[in-house]
Amino acid sequence: MVVIQKRSKRKQTGARYKSACPKRLHQKGSLPTNTKIGKRDARSSKTKSSGSKTRLLFADKLNLFDPSTRKHSIEDIKTVLENPANRHFVRRNILTRGTVVETDKGKARITGRPGQEGMVNAVLIK
Repeated sequence: MVVIQKRSKRKQTGARYKSACPKRLHQKGSLPTNTKIGKRDARSSKTKSSGSKTRLLFADKLNLFDPSTRKHSIEDIKTVLENPANRHFVRRNILTRGTVVETDKGKARITGRPGQEGMVNAVLIK
């Protein structure tokens, strides 16, 4: 489904603007991806100027960076502990930037935007 991001056809008073323009390609948007914990599933979507985004719908692993040893490892995601974007995302296990998740090595904070980058990157928290 396409979301159009443009001015309303009506003014605050309820009157209509003089001319309502037709829908243009540059006004196109999309609904939020809301990446969840589960078997990996990603879709690609086109953006402007021959670009693309990889929309990650489900993820079960993350790229974990340990600042003390300065090493990267791939870990399993167990559950969501905190989410600064929305408190209801914790119950629904939705992964966004800033979310604190539980892994085998401990707590980790997600640093990327999984719904737009196609992968989950995180930093280990002490």
